Amino acid sequence: MALALSLGRRGQGRCWPNPAVGCVIVKDGVIVGRGWTQPGGRPHAEPVALAQAGDAARGATAYVSLEPCSHYGKTPPCALALIEAGVARVVAAIEDSDPRVSGQGFEMMRAAGIEVTTGVMAEEAARDLAGFFLKTEQGRPFVTLKLASSFDGRIATGSGQSKWITGPDARRVVHAMRARHDAVMVGAGTARADDPSLTVRDLGVEYQPVRVVVSRHLDLPLMSQLARTAKEVPLWLCHGQGADSERIRAWDGIGAKLLSCNLHGVQLDPTDILTQLGAAGLTSVFCEGGSALAATLLAHDLVDELVGFTAGVTIGAEGLPALGALGVGRLDEAPRFQLVDSRPVGPDILHRWRRAQ
Repeated sequence: MALALSLGRRGQGRCWPNPAVGCVIVKDGVIVGRGWTQPGGRPHAEPVALAQAGDAARGATAYVSLEPCSHYGKTPPCALALIEAGVARVVAAIEDSDPRVSGQGFEMMRAAGIEVTTGVMAEEAARDLAGFFLKTEQGRPFVTLKLASSFDGRIATGSGQSKWITGPDARRVVHAMRARHDAVMVGAGTARADDPSLTVRDLGVEYQPVRVVVSRHLDLPLMSQLARTAKEVPLWLCHGQGADSERIRAWDGIGAKLLSCNLHGVQLDPTDILTQLGAAGLTSVFCEGGSALAATLLAHDLVDELVGFTAGVTIGAEGLPALGALGVGRLDEAPRFQLVDSRPVGPDILHRWRRAQ
């Protein structure tokens, strides 16, 4: 099952709207087939592994990181594929919460005489598939908020200089994190100030996450790196309903996808933004700021994981803080997260925190 989970991770960031699943088929103690969900979400992990196993699948045991699907979509059910291949036993990590499946895959296989075991490494599978479950159950993607800051929590100097607070090792890790998410998201201020490309670079990957920019007024430069690459790398712009129609037409004309979002006070409603991203199929979003967008997501309890890169440099009170105002008056009102990992990355420190249970 540990191997099936590791194979499933190979599909992270590449197979939305489907879950990133891994499958290992074992016959007489020998692995005869391996598979994971392919780019675009199909074929699923089980048919890939079954094709590799061939006739050896008959009488074998299949280890799958998620309950095999039981419904007909663009492909036949994976539960049926396992039945027709003659698999004798299926070991699954966790049940699929999609109401089209939700235990029905297990029932289908048991009714066909297959021995089914569930709950093996379920906690690990739940973490790996958290984005898929959130999209299925709450209609929004999993949100990872990344902040790279100085020791005193600043992301830029008073004059606005931010390149580079952290070192090249940290930036390389950030690119790897981008690659494992369906989308990378920033606010309009970051897009204007940094002119980022938001792509994965120097890792040899052949795919790119969706780039999402949150801009109420759609006041983004049309000569930016994002604009120049909109036809080559997906660019989605979340804007207010009152955004200028000419700007909407201009961005649409160069290949951007436009999402008209509701307001919450004077800002775009972050819940509506994430709901629309989930409806479009995204299961995980890697938010890289800026400070206003980060604070908004935290204030609305929409951050599932925090990733911090802290550099051994101090900037002082005149620098730009990593977070905008949260409106916290009492300490017990402050968002809290639990530390899950902390390690050096070159001269910097990486620390990851998950939503407190």
